[in-house]
Amino acid sequence: MYTVLGSTKNRTLRVIWTLEELGLTYDQIKGNPGSAEIKALNPSGKVPALVVDGEVLPDSVAIMSFLSDRHDALTFPAGSVERLRMEGHIHFLLEEFDSLLWVAAKNSFVNPPEHRAAEVKPVLKWEFERSLKRLEDRLQGAFLMGERFTIADILAVHCLNWAYTAKFPDASAFLKDYAKRCRARPAYARALAET
Repeated sequence: MYTVLGSTKNRTLRVIWTLEELGLTYDQIKGNPGSAEIKALNPSGKVPALVVDGEVLPDSVAIMSFLSDRHDALTFPAGSVERLRMEGHIHFLLEEFDSLLWVAAKNSFVNPPEHRAAEVKPVLKWEFERSLKRLEDRLQGAFLMGERFTIADILAVHCLNWAYTAKFPDASAFLKDYAKRCRARPAYARALAET
């Protein structure tokens, strides 16, 4: 049994979706980053976090990797070329999508007003738009790894969803179809039911 800290309104959705894909049971302690509920268990206030053997471990992608490795699904064996390719997708998504969206969020509402730089957002959106085509080129079939759905797809779709709500450049019809295909998975619907 796992315990997840965080609300599915943020990166915690990635972890919940992974748990649902794996068919695992878990408890969820809902709360926003820095809230009293979260700080009671994770002094840093960061979400998502996973409680494993009494230890609180943060970072959505690290948690997703841990869960998929531990339960031998949504990934490939360590040391395989397929694993290298999948992790390449993950690093690309973190560098070209997640990081841009996070910097935009910090300069929109996360940082105190005196520490925001609104002028950076057009540059972030420009960079994001350039990367959308590169993401299209990475699709090898139905999913990033061909016909096999992995944690890389969970990360990609979460970033595309986040970009939509953040009013970042629109994805192409091709990428929208990919995201729709991933969101049609029953585990995604179950993960959203947690909100």
